[in-house]
Amino acid sequence: MSDDKTNELKNLGRRHFLRNTGIAGVAGAGIAGGFGSAAALLQSQKAQAASENGEATIAPGELDEYYGFWSGGHSGEVRILGVPSMRELMRIPVFNVDSASGWGITNESKQILGDSAKFLNGDAHHPHVSMTDGRYDGKYLFINDKANTRVARIRLDIMKTDKITTIPNVQAIHGLRLQKVPHTKYVFANAEYFIPHPNDGQNMADLENHYTMFNALDAESMDVAWQVIVDGNLDNTDADYTGRFVASTCYNSEKAADLAGTMREERDWAVVFDVEAIEKAVDAGDYKTIGDSKVPVVDGRHGSKLTRYIPVPKNPHGLNTSPDGKYFIANGKLSPTCSIIAIDKLPDLFADKIEPRDTVVGEPELGLGPLHTTFDGRGNAYTTLFIDSQVAKWNIEDAIKSYNGDEVNYLRQKIDVHYQPGHNHASLTETRDADGKWLVVLSKFSKDRFLPVGPLRPENDQLIDISGEEMKLVHDGPTYAEPHDCILLRADQVNPRKLWDRNDPFFAATRERAEKDGIELTADNKVIRDGNKVRVYMTSVAPQFNLTEFKVKQGDEVTVTVTNLDQIEDLTHGFCMVNHGVSMEISPQQTASVTFTADKPGVHWYYCNWFCHAMHMEMTGRMLVEPA
Repeated sequence: MSDDKTNELKNLGRRHFLRNTGIAGVAGAGIAGGFGSAAALLQSQKAQAASENGEATIAPGELDEYYGFWSGGHSGEVRILGVPSMRELMRIPVFNVDSASGWGITNESKQILGDSAKFLNGDAHHPHVSMTDGRYDGKYLFINDKANTRVARIRLDIMKTDKITTIPNVQAIHGLRLQKVPHTKYVFANAEYFIPHPNDGQNMADLENHYTMFNALDAESMDVAWQVIVDGNLDNTDADYTGRFVASTCYNSEKAADLAGTMREERDWAVVFDVEAIEKAVDAGDYKTIGDSKVPVVDGRHGSKLTRYIPVPKNPHGLNTSPDGKYFIANGKLSPTCSIIAIDKLPDLFADKIEPRDTVVGEPELGLGPLHTTFDGRGNAYTTLFIDSQVAKWNIEDAIKSYNGDEVNYLRQKIDVHYQPGHNHASLTETRDADGKWLVVLSKFSKDRFLPVGPLRPENDQLIDISGEEMKLVHDGPTYAEPHDCILLRADQVNPRKLWDRNDPFFAATRERAEKDGIELTADNKVIRDGNKVRVYMTSVAPQFNLTEFKVKQGDEVTVTVTNLDQIEDLTHGFCMVNHGVSMEISPQQTASVTFTADKPGVHWYYCNWFCHAMHMEMTGRMLVEPA
């Protein structure tokens, strides 16, 4: 493509289009789609070249090579970053209320939240992207809520949460991973804390009779497929590349309810689940149900044919699968070691041909407080050392040789990070395609790294170039509310929509309601009264709502439904009703609705709260509330 043609395509952006379009005709006819594609491809190629050269700086207007999805921790959201620029691109509300998008406010989001809409908080920990044959397919991202025992699914074509499931019979979903092969059939989720069953206040003191469970959700329906009772508690988890085995760490094999008690034993364990055997047990009806839940529950405690318990030191935390599919790595936390578990030995373990510790083929000593391990696809592992505030790079095969008595140095390098790192994540590391370019380290404290902002300090995300023999710290930046974990995938593995599809299931219930009311959402601007329930339908075209006034009575339940008719990408509208706690996003071709009570007589203005046009301030209307 010639330089002249590329420059021409670059200039056909939305800004140029709006500048040369009359106010009344700004809605257009969908002519903006695709104008930036050639320029975007060129920018992506430049970014990839920069990435290959170890450059973390992406020039203005250029695109990153990777999408990074960050958990928002106790903010309850997911954040999208570009890597290697580390620019924050968007936030996806999940377990939180978000006034910008209207999440937790709109009818559509409340339907997805379901009964758990009553919770105003969340604790989002582990984001993971669906796979096919051990590679990211860009369809879904899943994340847990430790605070309220939920798992959510985000559609990556629209970057919106579309399903949330509350897990029965357990408390505090923590570790979450996905089945890698042949595809993501299951979402595996650990419930961290053991509880009595039934948990009705009658059996709270006898901890021996309390337990927790390993949970599997159907990735498509988001129904809980089955649960497995375990001994001890459950922490982090990961799946293998055969589809058969999943392993989870347990840091409280003692089943203690106090800090000292959880540290009593020198070894806890990694529990391995045989997914195929569990499925057969469920299919054979070899399960029970608990309380009102219909979910099949199988017993995986010591002695079960469904599980095996591998002793590892001490209070282990992270559990990570090497991209070659050979090993589970259990990180010691209170031991300076990581335990290398050979996955190809697990069939013999389940056949009782070997002892559990026979599966451990290496236990390298790395430093103080190993929490999580990630990989570069070249045989090296990278482990965060929480107490040492370092990342240790080490070679897996050399660590195995050392364990077998050979005099070999498996440590390649240690690099200081700032400070107390938790999770780390290398590009494509959870898949067969781990490419060893970038490593993100999520540190829990920033201390002196940034300007002081009061007693509550930001945390610190750091980017490390791992493309060469030596790790190089190339970026750090402040971040808010415990971004617990992240995941990196190539930009070409995600295909987000630029406009909403009018038939999208996200607002299917709203379309059904409109149809019952005899409303054509893309054309009608009407008010329908049904007793004390008033349903207001309007369309929007920048810079105006096509219904600029409607009347209701004090005490009416009012549902406002807005359809954005604009077909120009990035031309989002908003709807905000002043003094009513109501706001929502309506992106191009989207329909969104919100319900509230008109509890105060008088004039109440509504306005577009997403900047959409030079005449954006004039995009208003009035709700007239007559006294009761």
